[in-house]
Amino acid sequence: MSEATLPGLETVEPVLPVTERAPWIERGPQKRLMLYSGRSNPELAEQIAGKLGVALGEVKLKTFANGETYVRYVDSIRGADVFIVQSGNQPVNDHLVELLIMVQAAKLASAKRITAVIPWFPYSRQDKKSAPREPITAKLVADALSIVGVDRVVTMDLHAGQIQGFFNVPVDHMTALQLFAQYYRDKGLQGDGIVAVSPDPGRAKMARRFGQMLDGDLAIMNKTRPEHDRASVTEVIGDVRDKVAIMSDDMIVTGGTLIAGAESLLEAGATEVYACATHGLFPGNAFEKISASALKQVTVTNTVPIDPVNRPDKIDVLPVSGLLAETILNVFADDSVSAIFAGENQLF
Repeated sequence: MSEATLPGLETVEPVLPVTERAPWIERGPQKRLMLYSGRSNPELAEQIAGKLGVALGEVKLKTFANGETYVRYVDSIRGADVFIVQSGNQPVNDHLVELLIMVQAAKLASAKRITAVIPWFPYSRQDKKSAPREPITAKLVADALSIVGVDRVVTMDLHAGQIQGFFNVPVDHMTALQLFAQYYRDKGLQGDGIVAVSPDPGRAKMARRFGQMLDGDLAIMNKTRPEHDRASVTEVIGDVRDKVAIMSDDMIVTGGTLIAGAESLLEAGATEVYACATHGLFPGNAFEKISASALKQVTVTNTVPIDPVNRPDKIDVLPVSGLLAETILNVFADDSVSAIFAGENQLF
């Protein structure tokens, strides 16, 4: 009868004589891509997993009775390339803290490399001090991610490209501009009768590139903000008369900028006004306001979840899962990410 051995006390076989032992143990290159999702946008994460041909990793996420978040990876992630998909939609602070805990848990579990895939980067509008004694919260979020151990960040259409400089780790800044350009070209909206409109002078460079993609012209709106989440357009710079205007922005919150812009463009002679933005947040009664506006159509992506029940027909949603899946695959394979955009993603 053989004697049972307690786990962990087994003898490693075979034991080679000293003269046959090498001074190292050699193993072939081994890389594992493991994809996980927080609770902010699980549908997008599942779509990305489908494009990659992998199953989402199992992670236990729950909220204690006192509001604290609990995270535990069910499978071993030791030595793996871990990609965590978590967007910054509401409730913003809960999803942000959950991401930080997921990154730290992966770090403590000895993941080889941790990439935070943040389709919409939270607090990106607070990228500078606009008044005395204000915080620069986008920098705070970047510092927090670095402190908990993130090795790389993948994000889309930051409110200001300079936010990349807040990080001490590589940032892959993707853009949905080519998705929108292809969408409008498929609808026949291209050529001399089209004008790409920047909602403010700060987005003029991006709007110029968008106009080139559509073979159209460029116009710029000058706007003021009397208070947070409210916009007033003072003038339209450029020729929009008898043309179809397409406004493009990085995000839609209440829709006030686009609604005011559409009215000004129609007054300036535009025949129709379309709008597109990468991140559609739509809090409160934003759906109702856009439905009642002069906008012909509004197109966003699914970087944040869009309510399918209350979403009006005037709002269309494009998927970004293919773009993010290709980015993740290139990061995992140590291939060029800018090659996805033919090296032009830094223009935005």
